[in-house]
This record gives sequence, structure tokens and C-alpha cells, in this order.
Amino acid sequence: MHSTNLQDIDAIKSVVNLYFEGLFHGDANTLESIVCERLELKAPNLRRPLAQWLALVAARPVPKDQGESFDYRVLSIDIEGEQAMVKVVCPLLGRVYIDFLGLLKEQGKWLIVSKMYSDIV
Repeated sequence: MHSTNLQDIDAIKSVVNLYFEGLFHGDANTLESIVCERLELKAPNLRRPLAQWLALVAARPVPKDQGESFDYRVLSIDIEGEQAMVKVVCPLLGRVYIDFLGLLKEQGKWLIVSKMYSDIV
């Protein structure tokens, strides 16, 4: 069993905050900087490769410019050694999503390696 240190918790929170910022500002470059290059997004009956998702983020309306509130939040963080699962709420363009973000620490850096999501509203 590995012990979790505060540096890892802070690093994971930092990655998740960049994820929120990238979504809110429609910033595909920020999102690309915190994910594994082989990331595939998964939702019920939908699979989307990273390049397609980043292109959609760049092309869709920007939540900040639409006057949306920054109401993203972390529901839970579960860390075991160099892997973590983070559950977040992402209100986005009139919908509310629950995302499960899988992160791994590789070469000293936490990256999102998996994303499962579904809208609840």
C-alpha cells in the first residue's frame, strides 16, 4: 500500500483545475497539455478520440463567453499509489455532466489517461 502525499493531492487538483479552465474557456491547448496523447473519451454508446474532442472544444461556443457561471467542482478524489480516479461535475452549455477522470503519475507528472462522462441534466 502506497501512502498519498500532499504534493500528489495538490498536483492532481492542479490538473483537474486546468481541465475545468480548458472547458470553461474553450481552450483545447490547455486540455491537450494535461491528457495522454492516446486518450479516448467514453460515454454511453459513444467513443470519441482525443483529436476529435479537442476539435469540438475549439469549435463550440465558449462557456465563459456565453455568460455561464464557473460552477465546476470536484466530488471525490481516490488515490492509490500512482493512480487516481477523480469524479467531477461539469456544467457545460446548458447541460450538467458527471465525469470520471482517470489519472496516472508517469515520469513524475500526473496526466488524465481516461475520461468517462454522462450528462445528468
